Amino acid sequence: MITSMTGFARGEATGPWGTLTCELRSVNHRFLEAQFRLPEDLRGGENELRQALSRDVKRGKVDCTVHLRDAEGAARTLDIDDAALARLVARVKDIAAALPEPHTIDALEVLRWPGVIREAELDAEGLKGALRTVFTATVRDLVAARAREGVRLRELIEQRCNALEGLVAQVRARLPEVHARVRNRLAERLAELQAQVDQDRVEQEIVMLLQRLDVAEELDRLVGHIEETRRIIASGEPAGRRLDFLMQEFNREANTLSSKSQDLDTTRIAVDMKVLIEQMREQVQNVE
Repeated sequence: MITSMTGFARGEATGPWGTLTCELRSVNHRFLEAQFRLPEDLRGGENELRQALSRDVKRGKVDCTVHLRDAEGAARTLDIDDAALARLVARVKDIAAALPEPHTIDALEVLRWPGVIREAELDAEGLKGALRTVFTATVRDLVAARAREGVRLRELIEQRCNALEGLVAQVRARLPEVHARVRNRLAERLAELQAQVDQDRVEQEIVMLLQRLDVAEELDRLVGHIEETRRIIASGEPAGRRLDFLMQEFNREANTLSSKSQDLDTTRIAVDMKVLIEQMREQVQNVE
């Protein structure tokens, strides 16, 4: 079953430290490229998250955003380091006394000095464990979302394969008429010339001409590519690169078919094939 590279997932966890939210967005990309936006207290865990992501996601550009919001109604205590405050005030008084003009101490400025207010200790290990848990769950949801999108992509690709198969059958059905038309056209031209010709030589020329115009080999290869595409999208392996290569082969055969065609209807069918192949190529760009 093929998987899409496009998906979105969101996870959330709550604890004494507040609410932790993780969002993952992925789009198509040649390789796996992950970008993380983490709170300052959690940046040290980025490498671990990257490794966890790469175990389940093989291709795509993935944006990971983690938000940490304080618990609502949580009591915020103003814990002041009295010793640090006393040292700072003493130094400020010394500086104020040395100034030529009277100078007052701004209490808010004093509180902003590093070390005066003790920050409440955060349960770092508990928060990191919560991040691992919510990230793992969000990656699992992202993989599921990409799998659901992959089902839709498979249906679209299968529809194009069926349509291509029908066009190949139309070209095959026209081959006897096209060959007969080539023979009749050559016979008409010979009749216009009113010349004596070697019939065996004429037959040889007709055979050589039909060989140059024969598209049976191209049609066989197109059928082979259709069968291979179906096999790949039914397998459980990452298939994006193989499908991308097959789209190139599809285009090659359709272009050859168009260039060999001496029949207007066949040329139109070849154009319809190219349209379907391009539609498939656009879908394949999103396959992991």
